[in-house]
Formats: sequence, C-alpha cells, structure tokens
Amino acid sequence: MELVKNIFFNTDKVVENTKLKISYVGTLFQEGSEELYMHYGFGINWDGVTEVPMEKTELGFQCEIDVAEAETLNLCFRNTNNVWDNNNGENFIFPIEKAEQVEEIADEELGLTFVSENEMQVHKGLRKTYIWSKKVRLAVYKIIKFFPKIISGNYKRKVNEEE
Repeated sequence: MELVKNIFFNTDKVVENTKLKISYVGTLFQEGSEELYMHYGFGINWDGVTEVPMEKTELGFQCEIDVAEAETLNLCFRNTNNVWDNNNGENFIFPIEKAEQVEEIADEELGLTFVSENEMQVHKGLRKTYIWSKKVRLAVYKIIKFFPKIISGNYKRKVNEEE
C-alpha cells in the first residue's frame, strides 16, 4: 500500500508489535543512490531512534523493521553522501494502530466468532447430529411417499405418452 508518495508498506495499516516491510522509491532512489539508510523513531520525540541499511532492488530500496508501541512511526532517508530525504523537513510520519483495535475491526468486518476447543467439539457433535437427523427425515419422507405405491404395485415409472 502506498501511504505517502514513493513510500510503500506491505500492509494497509501500521500496527504495533508487528514486522513492517518498507519500500522506498523516492528522490534518492530516482537519482541513482547505490546505498541508502532509513532513519526512524517512534512518537513525537523520535523514541528509540534507529538507522538501518536498506537493500537495493529493481523496485527500490527495502527493509523490514519491528514496530514499537507508540502513536506514530517517523521516517527519513539518507544516502552515503549524507543527502537526506526528510519530506522537506517535515519527516514522513505515519499513525500506529493498537493491535487490539485491528483485531476487533477485522472480527467485525469478517463476522467472526471465536469459540474454545470444548465449544468446537460441541458444535461438531451438534453438526453431525443435525446432518443425521436431516438424512433420517428424508428417508422417512421417501418411505411414506412411496409406500402406498409399493403396496399397490403401482411403483413403475410413468412413461411419456408421446413416445
């Protein structure tokens, strides 16, 4: 997903305590930099500032980071000549979602209901019982419907009169 022009993530949301793959195809890539480093931190104060080398591919520079528990992820990029891409001094800032919020939203969107192992066994048992009861009802219905025909000997198929 493209969140900002020339920066792509492997997910549609940045979620705390997850791995995040970042791809960069900004000006430093377009100008032919051979090596690139991503400088990043979390929150307003850039807590846990880290700089990681990015791998150059045909699709741009890429790296993977662990997202910490914070409000925002802050990024900027530099090459070996100390030329920076920091969004014209604004830095690239992305909101970080809480893990619980993402799980709740996914559950609501998918309509998922989670059950325990014991409940799952009960549901499986109920499902088998339900299937067998349907089969028995169908068999009883067929017997009731065709029993009079069998007794009267009138059980042969009807043949089209047009033939």
